[in-house]
Amino acid sequence: MKAESKPLLDPQTQRNVDAWVNGNFDSKTQDEIRQLLKNDPQQLSDAFYTTLSFGTGGLRGLIGVGCNRINQYTVRFATQGLANYIKKHAPDKPSVVIGYDSRHRSQEFAEEASRVLAGNGIEVHLFSELRSTPLVSFACRHLNATAAIVITASHNPPEYNGYKAYWSDGAQVIPPHDQGIIDEVNKIESPGDVSLVDLPHNLVHLINHEIDQAYLDATEKLQHYPMENKKSGKELKIVYTSLHGTGITIVPSILERWGFASVSLVEEQSKPDGRFPTVKAPNPEDHDAMAMGVEQMKHEQADLLIGTDPDNDRVGAVVMHEGEPIYLNGNQIACLCLHHICEAHAKHQSMPKKAAFVKTIVTSELFRAIAEDHNCPCFDVLTGFKYIAELIREWEEGKKGAYQYVFGGEESYGYLLGTHARDKDGAISCALICEAALAAKLRGRTLLDELHRIYEKYGVYRESLINIKFPETKDGREKMRVTMEKLRADPPKVIGGKAVSVFEDYLTSNRRDLGSGEVKDIDLPNSNVLIFHLEDQSKIAVRPSGTEPKVKVYFGLREDVAVGDVEGAIERCQVKVERLEKEMGSILG
Repeated sequence: MKAESKPLLDPQTQRNVDAWVNGNFDSKTQDEIRQLLKNDPQQLSDAFYTTLSFGTGGLRGLIGVGCNRINQYTVRFATQGLANYIKKHAPDKPSVVIGYDSRHRSQEFAEEASRVLAGNGIEVHLFSELRSTPLVSFACRHLNATAAIVITASHNPPEYNGYKAYWSDGAQVIPPHDQGIIDEVNKIESPGDVSLVDLPHNLVHLINHEIDQAYLDATEKLQHYPMENKKSGKELKIVYTSLHGTGITIVPSILERWGFASVSLVEEQSKPDGRFPTVKAPNPEDHDAMAMGVEQMKHEQADLLIGTDPDNDRVGAVVMHEGEPIYLNGNQIACLCLHHICEAHAKHQSMPKKAAFVKTIVTSELFRAIAEDHNCPCFDVLTGFKYIAELIREWEEGKKGAYQYVFGGEESYGYLLGTHARDKDGAISCALICEAALAAKLRGRTLLDELHRIYEKYGVYRESLINIKFPETKDGREKMRVTMEKLRADPPKVIGGKAVSVFEDYLTSNRRDLGSGEVKDIDLPNSNVLIFHLEDQSKIAVRPSGTEPKVKVYFGLREDVAVGDVEGAIERCQVKVERLEKEMGSILG
């Protein structure tokens, strides 16, 4: 019997609904579909108009019933596709590490993935409790696993969850593995295509605390001032919030290992909770999410607040300066960390001979200026930490100059010191930020003082990000696609009163000089990114989000600094940024 037709359901949506109502799905799921059909056909349409795409980073979407939602079936289908790919390309005793965060149903989805892999004869190392994304990346390498899975939606709102796939190097999958896995996932159409066993099972091994200790041992070696940290670390007063996520399982431990003994937890946010009840969204970029920590910081007269997102791969920081809390953005944190690293190596004369640093194309050019001032190259990669990880692997394999990776970062609050993991690591980043803050404090300065020292030397760099949001619907995503295509087909020649001097289209890999007409190739993989370089050296990058229905617009400006005029240069940059934000919002709105 077919599900009752509704005018709002187009033929493809109706076919998807029928497949679930009449297929081998459990009765509870089918009853829920019938109720939606009866009471909320629009929601049903959104849940079934397409199949949730297993993209290059895996899955991410709203939790709920339907082929366009995260649920036990879409997780099983994705894992069966991954299993089929593994059996074809790594058939010799394959194994997979699985971890999960604090989100709704994360543990359930991790166990479902374990059932499928074991059902395909693949050994599973399943974390017995929630753990952070970088720890799963580390475990994949430490255990010599074939692949890894993390159940997380990072810093998205509570109604989301996701599924990230990693390969044997501990990095998120890239070509050819990403497309190969996608092709296999797309072949899975029904529960009958999935091999499934019950838990417990002899192929599923639980990971307890042994990986935590191995991780702490590996990262303890990455200190730049171990003696100073041990001697004076207690002098730095730190407040830490895990925003109801996994950071609580590892960040306090790494700070203790590095000698930071004066750490106060934001207790109301320390318990893992997928509702994220004290914040609108568990994102350390948002001032609202860090507000509770800031109040505790002020009350305790602490030097520094650090906060991590639910899967502990991003970190935000607030510094106390002259009695006022100052929020640092992702670019500022990256540049402060880089400057600290370079100064430490200069002091110890310990910079590796072929040291190199890496940033994404939308991260501050100040990062490059600092690296090159210390005679180290800075390489650009596409947005996404997997591309930083790819470069690490290629250098280790002796390719592309065989440089030695030291540190990399992206403006979206993700950083990695060292090569123990191959994804951004909130725990090591927290330790690094604290080390930089302690080094400043021992010199009678704060991190804001250090930032202003950097500006005095290299100029003021000011970055900004605006999001042009679209509805989480079929029509919303189509409007987002059309917006990008219009901008690509008819790019503006003038923005904010400044002529566009160079236009870069990373989808076609072309860099066009609008003055001379010269066109050059861009030596990076194709990506839906447009970058406008203005005549005053300002830069505007536009790209659609890979996980949410929004277009992200990045602004980067630089202003020369006269002696003693850092604040004036900052204000001039801010005026320019606000003018550009307004105009780009109008162009894309």
